Amino acid sequence: MSRLALASALVLTSLIGAPVLAGDRAPETAPAATAPMPATAEQRAAIERQDALTRSVFWNREREINPADPIAGVKLAASLRELGQYDQAADAAQAVLTAQPDNYEGLLEFGRDQIARGQGFYGIAALEKAKAAAPTDWRPLSLLGVAYHQVRRGEDARAAWSAGLQLSADNPEILTNAAVALMTDGNLPGAENMLRRAVAQPNATAKMRLNLALVLGLQGKTPEAEQIIRRDLPPEQADRNLQWLRDKWTPQATPASLPAGSATARTWTSLQGQ
Repeated sequence: MSRLALASALVLTSLIGAPVLAGDRAPETAPAATAPMPATAEQRAAIERQDALTRSVFWNREREINPADPIAGVKLAASLRELGQYDQAADAAQAVLTAQPDNYEGLLEFGRDQIARGQGFYGIAALEKAKAAAPTDWRPLSLLGVAYHQVRRGEDARAAWSAGLQLSADNPEILTNAAVALMTDGNLPGAENMLRRAVAQPNATAKMRLNLALVLGLQGKTPEAEQIIRRDLPPEQADRNLQWLRDKWTPQATPASLPAGSATARTWTSLQGQ
């Protein structure tokens, strides 16, 4: 074969190449699934204006995207607590503290969740840790007062609320917590005085006003209680709660004759239509 023919044969062979056998072709790769992205700061701010159920779904998704996100964990716990799912709320807060034992908001939320479960004893250590970490913040003191009261440490509860009021004078949350303790102990006049201070503050909430209405109603001061209730509750709920108060109160139901923590324990929630 001439050199020209040989060169032509080599070129032809290189152009044709080897046959493509079944299975030799590289498989076509499917497009990679896009990983879910966490919500933006604007979305996180907007969700706080939604109801508790919507917030719980949102923050659960955020935690699934990033299990190490303490904000998502704390917000999830708070929304679950608002839904009445206290055990699940405590678990969510505990998960935050397992990853970050010193997370301040996690410590506070864990304390709130244990109080909501009626198990304030188990929240005291976390709240005391938060108090030590931020001695100028009134929030752990307010919560500690409730937890101490749940475990019958009355003097410690009063001392915690007093210290909190020194940091934040006439704070309506502290005043309300202290007033509810007086109410559950049967001291209705003392609770009334403290709640009047609370609701006089510009940042008082409807729940605080309803607690005042409860105390007034239990003392037979129904007209003033009715004014408050009808301002803050829909007609059907207002009627139901007013009837409950009328059924509960009798002229003989003085503060001294009210069993501590009995008549008031249920009404604290009942008056809010829950």
